[in-house]
Amino acid sequence: MPLDPISPGVLFDHARRARIGLPEAVFCQGKPVSSLRDLLVLFGRGQGRPVLFTRLEPSIFNSLDDSLKEVYDYDPVSKTAWGEKCPPAEVSGKVAIVSGGTADAQVAREAARTLDYLGFEYGLFEDSGVAGLWRLAGALEEINSHQVVIVVAGLDAALASVLGGLTPKPVLAVPTSVGYGLARQGESALASMLISCSPGVAVFNIDNGYGAACSAARILNLIKNDSPLAKSNRGES
Repeated sequence: MPLDPISPGVLFDHARRARIGLPEAVFCQGKPVSSLRDLLVLFGRGQGRPVLFTRLEPSIFNSLDDSLKEVYDYDPVSKTAWGEKCPPAEVSGKVAIVSGGTADAQVAREAARTLDYLGFEYGLFEDSGVAGLWRLAGALEEINSHQVVIVVAGLDAALASVLGGLTPKPVLAVPTSVGYGLARQGESALASMLISCSPGVAVFNIDNGYGAACSAARILNLIKNDSPLAKSNRGES
């Protein structure tokens, strides 16, 4: 496929969705504002080409012309934007996103917005940290009605271990850079998740809600509507 005439050094991987089932996204952090404007002009609503923009700072988005902002769905909490979304995924599963506290909202909602953009269903369970274990216990039955669980937590990140021992579903753990001093910008949460005593918990990079959502999408893409597992999830025989 011919390359788009966009800023120098920006070469889109147009065939990525055909290879792995996921389209390319634009990671905005560190890119020149002029390059981001060029990209945003190309992929706004009505262009017929869904592209997700991540780590798009509110200050940059707000500096755009009103006519350009109007053709984007932008969320300042997750710092994500799209002009058009992908078609709904042809799968029966959905993803639970469970966060330790509202301080983790940016990462949790980045995961949620990524899934929404990709066409997958999700449930968001915020402020479920283990310091108030009753909050998690009260939502556990609903969490377990989902097929994949993304856990987002900072500080000691104990939520990943606790939930990893309470659900049979795949658990994708995302440490966040939330916490004082020895939290070390999420390094302590990352170490805690990596040494979790709950078997089978997969761990992602610090603050990488996007990556966890993409992994969840890969898992759900394996659950076809006519598979025995999909039928069981729907209560069919």
